[in-house]
Amino acid sequence: MVPSALPDGVPVPDDGALPDWVGQSPPSEQGFGVYIHVPFCTVRCGYCDFNTYTATELGGGASQAAYADTALREIALAARVLDDVGRGGRPVGTVFVGGGTPTVLPAGDLARMLDAVRTTWGLAPDAEVTTEANPDSVTPASLAALAGAGFTRVSFGMQSAVPHVLATLERTHDPARIPDVVRWARDAGLAVSLDLIYGTPGESVADWQRSVEAALACGVDHVSSYALVVEEGTKMAAQVRRGVLPMPDPDDEATKYEIADDLLSAAGLQWYEVSNWARTPDDACRHNLAYWRGVDWWGIGPGAHSHLGAGDRAVRWWNVKHPRAYADRLVAGRSPAAARELLGAADVRLERVLLGVRIRQGLDLDELSPRGRTAVAGLVADGLLDGVAAVRGRAVLTGRGRLLADTVVRSLTD
Repeated sequence: MVPSALPDGVPVPDDGALPDWVGQSPPSEQGFGVYIHVPFCTVRCGYCDFNTYTATELGGGASQAAYADTALREIALAARVLDDVGRGGRPVGTVFVGGGTPTVLPAGDLARMLDAVRTTWGLAPDAEVTTEANPDSVTPASLAALAGAGFTRVSFGMQSAVPHVLATLERTHDPARIPDVVRWARDAGLAVSLDLIYGTPGESVADWQRSVEAALACGVDHVSSYALVVEEGTKMAAQVRRGVLPMPDPDDEATKYEIADDLLSAAGLQWYEVSNWARTPDDACRHNLAYWRGVDWWGIGPGAHSHLGAGDRAVRWWNVKHPRAYADRLVAGRSPAAARELLGAADVRLERVLLGVRIRQGLDLDELSPRGRTAVAGLVADGLLDGVAAVRGRAVLTGRGRLLADTVVRSLTD
């Protein structure tokens, strides 16, 4: 998903050309991913801060009907830009279609965008191809069509199994539908992940336990579980400000995280990133792992971010936010990029720490500055980093450390 607020940065040439130095270093050996943002939803949920729009808000070249053709224009532009710096020869290892709700588009449109990626760069033989979906935006036929087009995985926004919690989040699906859509997806040959949200105002501990148990009852091999964050500018933030809803309580959210970890672990799903659990390493989302490992990816769509590393430097850029501005730029033959940032060695090292410490394999202590390495012993003593892993040269979060991951990162960085 793409946050609605974009950062500041430096201008990008109209043709999208990358800095010359990008082509002077070998690309990451860990592959190349493509993210495709579909910015449409049937209803905008009150807590959502992502760059999404309902169909009635848009028209012209930004309409749902025209969107696949618009995205294909950016894929063609990406091919030219990457070829110009000698970075276009790698097959794509992961594709992730997010939103919004990608499955509000016809399955044929999602298939056309995937086919354009396949035609442009090729897909690795074991490519992981995921789409997000709402439970009420798919049918057995649409899921079968996606599998037939080459999708391998679907991530359903379950969020909760409790009707009053879903109502507070303004989710539109019936929780009773979750087992059905999981079964339909599996019958189509798709791997399935379920997304959950904890900390919703009015959600009791029993409500949350019921939701995790309902997800596990579906027999899925991957679960993502995120704490609710009340973002400024959302409808929910206004409700909290007016006293209609209480602000989520951090202690309550910590308790619910521990409940999720206990239940998921007991069912055979192990954490591999702070908010993600998988039955086996093969069930982990490789696309998201690529983000945490700093692998190269190109983001297609309004507000989408892209990243290319080159040795101890990297460049990251992001597209204009509004779908109409995005479409207008591409129709005019211009890059849709709004701005970019150029990362030096210190920035790249900082990001490796920020992201790498979140995954189960942890972070090589050699990635840390002298100050960061000095902090490790104290973090082990405080029960935030695993002592055995530290002796072996890695910073690995404990269960308590996962609850305080931001604190750990602050201690490990300058």
